Amino acid sequence: MEIIHKIGRRKTAVARIYLSEGKGNITVNNKEYDKYFTTDTLRYKVKQPLNLTDHATSFDIKAKVEGGGITGQAEAVRLAISRALVELDEDNKPLLKAEGLMTRDPRMVERKKFGQKKARKKFQFSKR
Repeated sequence: MEIIHKIGRRKTAVARIYLSEGKGNITVNNKEYDKYFTTDTLRYKVKQPLNLTDHATSFDIKAKVEGGGITGQAEAVRLAISRALVELDEDNKPLLKAEGLMTRDPRMVERKKFGQKKARKKFQFSKR
């Protein structure tokens, strides 16, 4: 099997993963994934597509992640892994899609407008 390269995005986080045959090692930015993603929730999110398709110990994954926060990065890695598993075997798609792992979350931070304090908050109004 050749190395599969896929990209996942969430908010401003971008994850590039390289999936190859192995023993289930996951490396994120040259660190073990459990050292990089410190909470159990984030670790679960990263492993979710592998656990659903019973490939938790079949592949080695190297991920390069940049931008965004730690949660956005974990969800970007999850999307990239899901895409790679679908490219590997098309039968994984309905299973992953049912869990909502194949859709890119389009929600982004709304931009700040001029003449306002934040995106929607206005400066304090004084009548007198």
